[in-house]
Amino acid sequence: MINRCIAITLFIALISTNLSRFFVYAEFVVNQKYIAAALCENRDKPEMHCNGKCYLMKKLKDAEEKEKKQEQANQKKGAQDIFVVTAPLTVSFFKVESKKQRFPVLTFCLPQVSVEIPHPPPAPQFS
Repeated sequence: MINRCIAITLFIALISTNLSRFFVYAEFVVNQKYIAAALCENRDKPEMHCNGKCYLMKKLKDAEEKEKKQEQANQKKGAQDIFVVTAPLTVSFFKVESKKQRFPVLTFCLPQVSVEIPHPPPAPQFS
């Protein structure tokens, strides 16, 4: 259950970087009335019928710039990860013995019991 939650969270985190435009559009649709009334640059000019689209375009431009900066940073980081191997790579396997203390095997034996039925000694004969 925890593994699924972690996997879903990582999947969403990976996809969210590529879906930043979607999040900007979703935010705009949800808050369009507030954006048109308070944040729009053309709210004083109702004849333009902007309804906050200027704010949306500004946010999309900012998101695109952030994506470009992130991509450039990833390319720089990727360029630093390159390394050169001059010697051949050798892999060897060693047998590793565990140092656990092994206890001797104890065997349990039942006591030896005679199966014969005991009889009383023979009666003495007097002549």
